[in-house]
Amino acid sequence: MNLIVSNARDDRPVEAADAEPVASVYEQIRRDILKGSFAADERLKISNLAARYHSGTNPVREALQQLRGEGFVVFEPNRGARVRRIDESYVRDIFEMEVLIEPYLTGWFVSHCTDDDIERLEAIQSEIEALDFGDRHRHATLDTDFHRLMYDRHYNRHAVNLWWKHREILIAIGALNPMALSRRRAVLEEHRALIAALKNQDERAAVDVISRHVKGAGEHLVSSLAARLRTRAVPLPDP
Repeated sequence: MNLIVSNARDDRPVEAADAEPVASVYEQIRRDILKGSFAADERLKISNLAARYHSGTNPVREALQQLRGEGFVVFEPNRGARVRRIDESYVRDIFEMEVLIEPYLTGWFVSHCTDDDIERLEAIQSEIEALDFGDRHRHATLDTDFHRLMYDRHYNRHAVNLWWKHREILIAIGALNPMALSRRRAVLEEHRALIAALKNQDERAAVDVISRHVKGAGEHLVSSLAARLRTRAVPLPDP
C-alpha cells in the first residue's frame, strides 16, 4: 500500500484521488453485468465507464482487472475488455467443476475434523436456522463460513482457491436470484446430514451429501437464472 502524505489543502495527486472509489466502481460494474445492464459480449470502454460511474480511469482499469480474474470480463488482444455472457451455460459449467472439487475437499476433511470443528459447524448451522433466510447477505456469509471451515485447512491450495473463486461468483449471481422454499429446506437438511456424517466419520456418506448439496444448488440456480433471463422486464430484487 502506498501512503500519501498531504497538507491541509486538498492537493493530492490524481492517482490518490482515483484510488479511493475502486471498490465502489468494481461493485457497480459487477452488479450491472449480472443484472444485464450490459449486453453479452459488449465492449467495455474505459472512458465510457469512467463517465458512467463518475470515476477516474484508474479505478475502472483496476475494477476490470478484478472482474477479469472473477470471470465476468474477458480481455482480447487489440479489442480490450468485453462482457462475458452470464447465462445458464456459464453457471452450469461452474457447478460441474464444483461437483468434483467439493466432494474431494469434504472427503479429506472427514478424517481430519476435530470435535471442535463439529461444534463450530453446529453453532454456524444453528445460526443459519435461527436466521431462517431472513437476511440474504447474512445467510450467504454464514453458509460460506460453514463450508470454509471444512475446506480451508486442505493441503491442496489450488483446489481451495478455485473453490473460493467459484464461490464468490456464485454468491454474486445468487444474490440476484431468490431461493425457492423447497431449496431452503433442502439446504438445512443437507447441512444437518453432513454434520451427522462427520460425527460418524463416514466419508462415503459425507461425500454423497455434499455431492447432492452441490448438484441441488446448481440445478436450482441454473433454473432460476434461466427464468430471470426469459423475463428481463421484471425488476430485479435488491441483493
